[in-house]
Amino acid sequence: MEEINVGSVIGWVVLAALVIFVVVTLSKAVRVVPQSRSLVVERLGRYSRTMQAGLHFLIPFFDRVRAMVDLREQVVSFPPQPVITSDNLVVSIDTVIYFSVNEPKSAVYEIANYITGIEQLTVTTLRNVIGSMDLEQTLTSRDQINGQLRGVLDEATGRWGIRVNRVELKSIDPPQSVQGAMEQQMRAERDRRAAILTAEGVKQSQILTAEGEKQAAILRAEGSAQAAILTAEGESRAILQVFDAVHRGDADPKLLAYQYLQTLPKLAATPANKVWILPSELTGALGQLTSGFTGGFGGAGAPTASGDSADRPAGASPVRPEDLPTTALTDPAEALAEARRESQAATADATRAGTFSGRPNDPGAEAGQRPHRVEPEIDPENPLG
Repeated sequence: MEEINVGSVIGWVVLAALVIFVVVTLSKAVRVVPQSRSLVVERLGRYSRTMQAGLHFLIPFFDRVRAMVDLREQVVSFPPQPVITSDNLVVSIDTVIYFSVNEPKSAVYEIANYITGIEQLTVTTLRNVIGSMDLEQTLTSRDQINGQLRGVLDEATGRWGIRVNRVELKSIDPPQSVQGAMEQQMRAERDRRAAILTAEGVKQSQILTAEGEKQAAILRAEGSAQAAILTAEGESRAILQVFDAVHRGDADPKLLAYQYLQTLPKLAATPANKVWILPSELTGALGQLTSGFTGGFGGAGAPTASGDSADRPAGASPVRPEDLPTTALTDPAEALAEARRESQAATADATRAGTFSGRPNDPGAEAGQRPHRVEPEIDPENPLG
């Protein structure tokens, strides 16, 4: 019984080992390759083939997978590298490379680690490119640096089965002292631009202000000129009206002398006048006035041949009716109405024709005749009215 049990156990062990062998063999013989992957297969230690995505069979114990290669585009960021520029300044540059594997066989057999190779090649190429530029060119020529790095890396990695798509500089960090100097320079540049803009603004403001003042002065001058013209025209019309009224009233020298004497006290009416200078015409005016009052008498107030003072009653006027002029004063109300009508007519004529030769509505004005005046009857008892 014991011998049977030992034999059965050995049989079960052999069967289990056989099953395990079969499972391992099948697992090595059947391989499924994912999408965007490639398997490099060796047979007996030599390159056999490259398997793409899909189901593949291998010969167990003869074929083996050397490496699985990712065919997608890969992004590798390298740590900052110190680089010396042509003006002996050390800058720290951080780079990013975008590449993809085109030939898995070359990427596996031509280089041991293509990522490390790309990193070192990038560092050396970057130092060569930056070494021929100064700091200002390095900071302002990123596109040029990227193009040069991509050209060199693509040419060098072509035999590795790798294509470099893009090279980007993440950051370019100059020393702290240089950064401080650059900030001061930029601050000074901004201050200069601000000062220029402020000066331009002040200039434009002053120009606009001067133009406004010029236009205002021109307008004020034009207004003053028009006002002076209108004032002169008004004064001219007033003088013409007065002149025309005087001529229509047929003022004689006696009336003018009387008006002249009435004007003289106004010269001393102002308190500021300390000295009153009498004009030379005063004697002539007094003579005219005296002759007006003594026109019908002799020298010392004696009566002329026209009458005797002994015949006059006491308190009677020395002026006799026959000594009065041919015209006499009219009624004040009628004279005021007549003066208003004449003034309105003269104003209308002056506005239309610019002259005051007479009223067009008055009969006989065009013929140069004087308007008819009403001669009231003279009272013998009171010839002066």
